[in-house]
Amino acid sequence: MTLIEELRWRGMLQDIMPGTEEQLNKEMTSAYIGFDPTSDSLHIGSLVPILLLVHLQKAGHKPFALVGGATGMVGDPSGKSEERNLLSSEILQHNQAGVKKQLERFLDFDASKPNAAEMVNNYDWFKEIDFLGFIRDVGKHITVNYMMSKDSVKKRIEGESGISFTEFTYQLIQGYDFYWLYQNKNCKLQMGGSDQWGNITTGTELIRRKAGGEAFAFTCPLVTKADGGKFGKTEKGNIWLDAKKTSEFEFEQFWLNASDEDAKKWIKLFTLLSREAIESLIEEHDVAPHLRKLQKKLAEELTVFVHGQEAYEKNTRIKEGFFQGNPVEFIVNTDDDILENSGIPSNTYFTESVSLNNFEASLATMLAESGSFSSKGEAKKMIQGGGISINGVKIIDPNALITSKDLLKNKYVLVTKGKKNHIKTAVKVSGNIPNDK
Repeated sequence: MTLIEELRWRGMLQDIMPGTEEQLNKEMTSAYIGFDPTSDSLHIGSLVPILLLVHLQKAGHKPFALVGGATGMVGDPSGKSEERNLLSSEILQHNQAGVKKQLERFLDFDASKPNAAEMVNNYDWFKEIDFLGFIRDVGKHITVNYMMSKDSVKKRIEGESGISFTEFTYQLIQGYDFYWLYQNKNCKLQMGGSDQWGNITTGTELIRRKAGGEAFAFTCPLVTKADGGKFGKTEKGNIWLDAKKTSEFEFEQFWLNASDEDAKKWIKLFTLLSREAIESLIEEHDVAPHLRKLQKKLAEELTVFVHGQEAYEKNTRIKEGFFQGNPVEFIVNTDDDILENSGIPSNTYFTESVSLNNFEASLATMLAESGSFSSKGEAKKMIQGGGISINGVKIIDPNALITSKDLLKNKYVLVTKGKKNHIKTAVKVSGNIPNDK
């Protein structure tokens, strides 16, 4: 398959400019995608553009990752209903460094190769341009009529919040990025999400009018969930690529919890598995969907891709010990770093106990104040119904006490909630409890 044929099969192609496929089949082509440095970490919504660059490089073309140090100071109205807060130069520099470090994990930046990936920052060329120079040399080539015809602009103008001049000019700035890369890096193709089509085509138009050149573009669909929920979001917020923001365990759990319909779509979008391997997996899954082979493979591939093989193996040990084996033994025998930073469901109960020797707390109070239940009444009801086990032992007394002898490693209580043991939570006791045993 050619690059475009593969992207189309994977569901990674939405709009494509005429001549783009012919250009990619003709010669090694330099192409870029822009990344917005609004955080020091990318999230899983960035995986599709990252993988577009990966596929591009694997097909022998040269990828450019543009980190928007300049555009990050402006704000892109595409897909937004309100203007976002602008960031200081110090925060942007910090965020750019974080994004660059992540992208270097996925792309080959070996300068000895003709299609080595390159990182560029549009602040490097915008810092030398003054306002009057920009409107004279760039603004005169694109009409207001053309800019207002873009969907992203029309939606904001017609909305309640309107659009500021700052955001209105964003497509000119992004268009100039493409022009600069075309002139200085021989970059002939820009890729991005479907919400970027208007900004991208402004760039091809600027190249045509200002440089008399021909440039190309294609976009990928925005990822959605079958149930209508927002992709990449959980109760805790975004699923980040940085393990400090989203633990490797939580990251893997997100993919494991994918619906069958989503898993069939995401295995094509987010992995580098071959067409034969994917189609075989889907067939196996359809025969025995309860085994969730598709979700397991999806989770494995993504965890290894983003966090590495070692992280995946650590997650496997956690799952085997905490969810499939003896979780009490797992807590006692594992180190606290794995337990506390793994993403295993956990809550904290704060106490003002004088010492660990005489620690004593109401079980219902602990469950409520740690957030395991919304109230003491709800906790007591579950206890009376036989739905709570502590360290593997069922508790039915609603007035039961937890004492120092119940604390695993002197600070944990394993709470199993539900008749089918469907939720296990490690409650950490914290506060003024000096160990005087």
